[in-house]
Amino acid sequence: MEFAGDAVDEPMAALEAERAAASGVERVAPGLATARGLRIDRAPTLAYTRRASELIGRTTADVGGAVAVLEAASIDRTGSVAVRARNVRSTADVSTAAAERDLGSVLVDRGFGIDLDDPDHELRAVFADDVCLVGWQVAERDAEFGSRAPTDRPFFQPGSMAPVDARAYLNLAAGPALPEATVFDPMCGTGGLLLEAGLIGARSLGSDAQWKMARGAAENLAHYLPDARWDVVRGDATALPFDDGIADAVVFDAPYGRQSKIAGHELEALVGGALGEAARVAPACVLVADGPWEAAARDAGWTVEARFERRVHGSLTRHVHVLRRA
Repeated sequence: MEFAGDAVDEPMAALEAERAAASGVERVAPGLATARGLRIDRAPTLAYTRRASELIGRTTADVGGAVAVLEAASIDRTGSVAVRARNVRSTADVSTAAAERDLGSVLVDRGFGIDLDDPDHELRAVFADDVCLVGWQVAERDAEFGSRAPTDRPFFQPGSMAPVDARAYLNLAAGPALPEATVFDPMCGTGGLLLEAGLIGARSLGSDAQWKMARGAAENLAHYLPDARWDVVRGDATALPFDDGIADAVVFDAPYGRQSKIAGHELEALVGGALGEAARVAPACVLVADGPWEAAARDAGWTVEARFERRVHGSLTRHVHVLRRA
């Protein structure tokens, strides 16, 4: 598995992959991990995994080692191939051009034709630090995140979350239940989290304390998800108008500290109340905030499984809390 993002994103990327598409994920080098099992149909829906490949072998980070792995492998494939080599963050002392040339020669000697534009198979040799993983690509991340920029949506407000991050948080919360999950966002804003849920097959439920936001989120969902299952209502996150256990997961981006009072609630009461209601309606939750809220989460009945800090810019670091009902 080839991770996207920077080195600081890798722990979250590994957990996202394990939650939503893989088992036994183990980071082995910068930007690289192996897994014992993979749901190939789910791998393209991951946010922080670029590609997944069927592993042929692992060796040292040099071209000769990669060639030796391929020469020793039995290959039950026919057709055309392309060889792609990558040096993750330039951490290995290796020529990717030489790797592609020499690995391609091995495959040509075995009767494969080279097609760089539309191959039947893609062989990947990924070098990182002192490790090289060689494998046949089986899945690639959805490349459509850029087409859903918040500023391009019918309804936009400043501060909207990037689609790639929304997808990652969704997978962290609802991964085991996807795609047949019901995902709820009690502070849905413009609907970015709900949009990513609907795009991978989940049912999206949202509420917001402001009519403006609830209507805007509905407008965005209607635009991108005309045939999907979703509902958005106006509601107080501390007193949700939903039955117990209505969702498989709750995901929400809490107001940040500068927004000291929302819908009549001070921030601490709002987040604490929302966490309590989330525990009533779902067994899993991801809370995104501009600071740590572990104590409030535990008080609301959650076990804190992980917390990741993700720097957005100089004055904002998002804290991503991965919660399971105690």
